[in-house]
Amino acid sequence: MKHAPAYWSTACAELAAADPVMAALIAAYPDCVLGTRGDPFETLARAIVGQQISVKAADSIWARFTATVDAVTPQRLASHDPQTLAACGLSRRKAEYLIDLAGHFADGRIVPARWKKMDDEAVIAELVDVRGIGRWTAEMFLIFNLRRPDVWPVDDVGLQKAVARHYLDGVRPTPKSLRQLGERHAPWRTVATWYLWRSLDPGVVQY
Repeated sequence: MKHAPAYWSTACAELAAADPVMAALIAAYPDCVLGTRGDPFETLARAIVGQQISVKAADSIWARFTATVDAVTPQRLASHDPQTLAACGLSRRKAEYLIDLAGHFADGRIVPARWKKMDDEAVIAELVDVRGIGRWTAEMFLIFNLRRPDVWPVDDVGLQKAVARHYLDGVRPTPKSLRQLGERHAPWRTVATWYLWRSLDPGVVQY
């Protein structure tokens, strides 16, 4: 499988063997691969830009934003004021969030090289210290950038809908019941999440 994480085929085999729903979904979407954009700062900046707006709107604003800052790096971004960034179509609040994010990278509060030795919750704690990044955004980062294998984002609407459809006869799970249901997919909850998302939208999302 091209560019798949090293654990992907093992995870698929174990999920399929343990759960008939997973077996059917994995068989239905054989070409799905969890991609990554690579750069942590750009991934987080994109996540902030895209909050609570459509993908199309986010792409349009991102294009204007990148043209304004020239290079999406902490140093370049930290040199801009919120008003300049807001002119790209960003809300004033999002512009402030992006500058705060740049500050965390620039002054060493966030050092991506450290994450390899940190567990998921420690990385989440570091990320949610940035204004505008909540647990859901941090979990998306763990999935799409770090490609951690065992993330189960209980606040994600798509995951809730897919679990309701495939496991609960259409009844939306509570956070507690969703967390409990996720236990059956450990230690491959990222992969289970990925295929459950595909069952709602076969298009591959990339943050």
